Amino acid sequence: QVQLVESGGGLVQPGGSLRLSCAASGSSFSIYHMAWYRQALGSQRELVAVITRYSSIDYVDSVKGRFTISRDNAKNTVYLQMNSLNPEDTAVYYCNAYYGVASYWGQGTQVTVSS
Repeated sequence: QVQLVESGGGLVQPGGSLRLSCAASGSSFSIYHMAWYRQALGSQRELVAVITRYSSIDYVDSVKGRFTISRDNAKNTVYLQMNSLNPEDTAVYYCNAYYGVASYWGQGTQVTVSS
């Protein structure tokens, strides 16, 4: 079992930056692949970024060059640095840990990009 708690969301102006954190507790963090998803109002949840247990990384095209995912296994934490934010990035952002058939979710953190 893994418990995930996201933090770092908030209101930011277009062009601004935020760093999301996802703190994990429970089973060994380092064995899990970690991902960030987001869900805008009225839309389906979409995968934003993934960092595997081997630290392989991938992003959805819309955030490439603007977002950076990273993990610190010593702190049981995964991060999402978001730069050059625009209103289309407004969504609830969720942290996901998965390995095999196991998949765990955080409660989400709201990111609102607005002037």
